[in-house]
Parts: sequence; structure tokens; C-alpha cells
Amino acid sequence: MSADQPHSAESQQRSVTRLTPRSSATSAVEVRRSARRSRTVSAYREGDRTIVLIPARMSEAEEQRWVTVMLDKLAAQESKRTLGDAELTERAERLSEQYFDGRARPTSVRWVTNQNTRWGSCTPAEGSIRLSHRLQGMPEYVVDYVLVHELAHLLVPGHGPRFWRLLEAYPRTERARGYLEGVVAADRLPHLPAARGE
Repeated sequence: MSADQPHSAESQQRSVTRLTPRSSATSAVEVRRSARRSRTVSAYREGDRTIVLIPARMSEAEEQRWVTVMLDKLAAQESKRTLGDAELTERAERLSEQYFDGRARPTSVRWVTNQNTRWGSCTPAEGSIRLSHRLQGMPEYVVDYVLVHELAHLLVPGHGPRFWRLLEAYPRTERARGYLEGVVAADRLPHLPAARGE
């Protein structure tokens, strides 16, 4: 897989394919077919969209299979990236600008290892945000959701209607909450003993 950008818009046919949430961490996938491509398939993120570049001769079934493969590869790459505290702070600042017009201004944003029952916490009086280390390795949209959630607490301390209205600005709120609920549910499943001989 490579992340090469398309060379010529004229050699591209564009189609937008909507995929199920299970298949994609993003809301839309744009497939671009190219007569120049003979065998290679590549993909990259462009904002809230994933671009998948495929040969023009591919069938629709092959296209769907390759889109799924490339989305899985991108998700695996993204889950390996771990942000440091400085990068986490920069990300929080960008998210505040994007969703709250820069009104949520944290004084510190950092990872902590002592939060095992919550994903994040915020102390509005101090302006500090702490994220659980358990989020490291989760998809970026999930980490972003927790950051946006805690940033919203800098503007509205509780979980009342005004707080949830603020979170409506983040388009992946429901998907991220579903992902985190799934993680919690998986942790509660009974662990089966290993079979003999393993």
C-alpha cells in the first residue's frame, strides 16, 4: 500500500461509496479509478474522507474487497501511532478551534496511567485535561472524541443538555461512544480457559 497522490484528475473516475460503520472509521470513502494503474491499490486520508486509488479495470466486487482491505490497513497504521503529551496538547488546541471556535483553552493535556474506570477527566478550575493511557492505540476519531468531550467540560462543567448540544458539533460522537462501549463490554466478557495443549 502506498500513499501516492493522484497525478491527473483527467485519468480519474470518481465515485463515492458509503460503507457500514464496521468497515470504516470515516463517514465516506471515495474510490478513484485510474487507467494508468495496472495492479497497485493505495489509500490515504483526506480530512474526514478516505481516498482509495484502484485500477480502472477492476470489477465492483474487487473494488469492494480492496476498499475493505485498505481501510483495515489504514486503521492498523493509525492505531500504532501514539501521541506524546505535546502532540496531545496540539491536537486539543486544533479540536477546540474546529469545534468550539477556540473558546475551550486547556492549560495542560496529558496521558495518565491512574484512570482505569474513565476515559478522560477535566478539572475546569485548573484547565487541565487528562486522558487514560488505555486510549493509546485506539482509532484517532475515538481519542478525538474523548478530547472534545473533555474540552466541552471547560465550557460546561456538567453533563446537562447544554453540554450534549456542544458535543453535537463533533460528527463522530455516536460512533466513538459505540466503540468505547464495545471495549467496555469486551472487557467484561468471561475469559475462557485455554484448551489443553496450547
